[in-house]
Amino acid sequence: MFVTDIELKHFRNYEYLKLDSFGPVNLIIGQNAQGKTNLVEAIYALALTKSHRTSKDKELIRFESGSANIRAHVDKKYGKIQLELALSQQGKKAKINGLEQRKLSDFVGSLNVVMFAPEDLEIVKGTPGVRRRFLDMEIGQVAPGYIYHLQQYQKILVQRNNLLKQLYGAGESQQVMLTVWNDQLAEHGVKIVKKRKQFIKKLQKWAETIHEGITGGKEKLELAYVPSFADPMEEDEAVLLDRFMIKLSQTKDQEIRRGMSLTGPHRDDLSFFINGREVQTYGSQGQQRTTALSLKLAEIELIREEIGEYPVLLLDDVLSELDPYRQTQLIETFQSKVQTFITATGIETLNTSKLKDAYIYQVDAGHVER
Repeated sequence: MFVTDIELKHFRNYEYLKLDSFGPVNLIIGQNAQGKTNLVEAIYALALTKSHRTSKDKELIRFESGSANIRAHVDKKYGKIQLELALSQQGKKAKINGLEQRKLSDFVGSLNVVMFAPEDLEIVKGTPGVRRRFLDMEIGQVAPGYIYHLQQYQKILVQRNNLLKQLYGAGESQQVMLTVWNDQLAEHGVKIVKKRKQFIKKLQKWAETIHEGITGGKEKLELAYVPSFADPMEEDEAVLLDRFMIKLSQTKDQEIRRGMSLTGPHRDDLSFFINGREVQTYGSQGQQRTTALSLKLAEIELIREEIGEYPVLLLDDVLSELDPYRQTQLIETFQSKVQTFITATGIETLNTSKLKDAYIYQVDAGHVER
């Protein structure tokens, strides 16, 4: 998979930008706040229809502009396609080869990317919400149906939480509607949980092998799903549904008191273990960073396994965060097989001896020159 060109209109600090040719490795160099991250963010947004930095689409639209547009051509195994994403106050529209897609979930997966940014080091030591977002973003690229169930679940969760706030102090007769929301929450929730378990199992296979290679066989990495209900290994939907409904029944009084939903995939987590010890709590900073690196490299291989070709790799100011050894491990992994975009404040922070034939772009106040 190869992004051949890109065109931006009113995206972030770019009034207009057109770059006609990219190489296998692309270095995007510039000082902070000049727009280098905005460029890789545009590629990410074109893949997932959302930013990796903000949940507010209006922040992607240039100040005092009513809309923004991203367009690019992508060479895939089965030919070249044109992708376009339009952002406005009214919402988002996505097109493939000029044809508007009825649902955004039909568009996601046309371009596959793996993003590695400094905040991704928080996947290991950050909050459960960071790890859930990591799972949701990556699963959504290879299983578009997952996005639909996630969107439905989140809508139902908002409605259910609103109802729970109203039920405090109310009688049993007013709790009938809660049963309706429970059924719908569980219906979509079990689909999410099942897909996460399947994804983690596949990710484990790749991450374990990669981590073992990075550490010279000294460390074994294990991933463990931590659901808010049911057995972590259970994948049968009927069993998951039954366990979910039982847990909702058990926590009903507590949920009404607190006015919030306490059970479901929105409360799940992911744990990491090295040689049997939990990395979040007992791992050194080096082990935590190696774990995050192993996960990202595993993502690349997992996506290739799922779709039959490598994704595009986006490295946003992350190489300077890694020591020379981990830099080398990362560069040698993508070199000559994965199209890569690397942002940095200067070439001196990079192991350039490993970056062969890279295209170099200089970014200054929204202007880009090769």
